[in-house]
Amino acid sequence: MSARLTTPPKHGHKSFLYSELADDLDTLQADIAVLGIPYGSAYSIEEVSNDQSNAPTAIRQASDRAVRALERYDFDIGGPLLMNKPIRMVDCGDVINDARDLGTSYRNAEAAVRKILKAGALPLILGGDHGIPIPVLRAYDDQEGPITLVHIDAHLDWRDEVNGVKDGYSSPIRRISEMDHVKDIFQIGIRAQGSARQEEVDAALAYGANIITAYELHDVGMDAVLERIPAGGRYYITIDADGMDPSVMPAVNGPALGGVTYHQARKLIHGLVNKGRVVGMDLVEITPAKDVNRISSIAACRLFVNLIGATIKAGYYER
Repeated sequence: MSARLTTPPKHGHKSFLYSELADDLDTLQADIAVLGIPYGSAYSIEEVSNDQSNAPTAIRQASDRAVRALERYDFDIGGPLLMNKPIRMVDCGDVINDARDLGTSYRNAEAAVRKILKAGALPLILGGDHGIPIPVLRAYDDQEGPITLVHIDAHLDWRDEVNGVKDGYSSPIRRISEMDHVKDIFQIGIRAQGSARQEEVDAALAYGANIITAYELHDVGMDAVLERIPAGGRYYITIDADGMDPSVMPAVNGPALGGVTYHQARKLIHGLVNKGRVVGMDLVEITPAKDVNRISSIAACRLFVNLIGATIKAGYYER
């Protein structure tokens, strides 16, 4: 048997939303698989271990505030979480890192997602900083059909490098744009200032990225944004917590006013599930020490609840 890629969740709730633990990915049998990826690719030694690495645990710990019990009716999704169906949702634990070789995290993350996809399960990814979609999306290169990336963020994330690091949290969309299996890119909620300069904006526009600022979103509404996204696609959703309005997710390093509301994000998730096929989703960059009444982690759980419920209702797991 090959070496393990993940380790069980740390403490408290042993899994995300009461799911079954399944840290042996070689024998994985699941419809939905949760995977924590705590560590990204640091820009400095100070960032090797940052508070965002605690986010997968914090999100799991919010499970009983987001979903009180599996059998209870949930008005966000129109039924109980698993819709009274034999859906197998598992928690694969957190990707193992090695302090002596920081690239281990990305290599293990890519390998773990490949095993989840091989098992036919839908990956739900708990970050970690926003570098982690890079190894996650690499794992989709042998899947059927191109991927449309749908990105919620305050920031553009198109830097080619920072401090010589090309796969850090300022570069995920730039790196993903270079992947042959990714086609269209929609970036929603962009606002204020991040690491992007004019050259990064120019690079994104030259690629053909669809940049939808938060202000355009608020003016036209999420229904109009959904209409711009081609139907029948295979969608991967990446949500940076700072893309949400700080009233929804205050636990971020760079809060930016005027962000995506919970209602808008929920509508986007349901809309994508029903106009094509969502093939994965991550939520990244929650900084638990900065949270208020755990609302950021609870909101993260609730966004995943909406994806889970919507995909079950849409018949994703029927055989």
